Amino acid sequence: MQQISRMLMKLFQRARLEKPGQVDPRAAEFTLSLLVAMYDRSGTGYVKTRSAAAALISLSGDTLLAKYRAFFQFYAVLDGKATLITRSALRSLLRDLNQIPAIVGEGCTLSCVEIAIHDCFHGVLNAAIVEEKFLSWLRSEPAVLLWLPTCYRLSATEMVSHQARCR
Repeated sequence: MQQISRMLMKLFQRARLEKPGQVDPRAAEFTLSLLVAMYDRSGTGYVKTRSAAAALISLSGDTLLAKYRAFFQFYAVLDGKATLITRSALRSLLRDLNQIPAIVGEGCTLSCVEIAIHDCFHGVLNAAIVEEKFLSWLRSEPAVLLWLPTCYRLSATEMVSHQARCR
């Protein structure tokens, strides 16, 4: 928790420098509270760095493709010369990401996660998949992660400005 807290302090300090007046001084504290609520429900005082990173990536203002690539980087393993994501790693990623909608009572069941894994690995004979297969599956907007592109589109529309006037 201390490591994540320090990382968040640095992250939001930089954000305050880049966007003066737009970042709440308690942003690091609020974010840490959210991460604890999502990933430390039993009160152990421990949150996996990878889980916290997945949440921060998914809640960032980056593009969907950049988020998907970052997920792959954090959860994939190096197998010889290739970087691959295994079923087990995908299960961890989906469980971690499922904690975000779950915090507001919208999470899916474990069977939903298993169905998504089966769908991602459909027709794959190997124990792991390459980044392109993973990205292709995510672009198909699997039901278990439908909230992610939806939130991205909602935040993108906040920046849209129309020069129309209504009477």
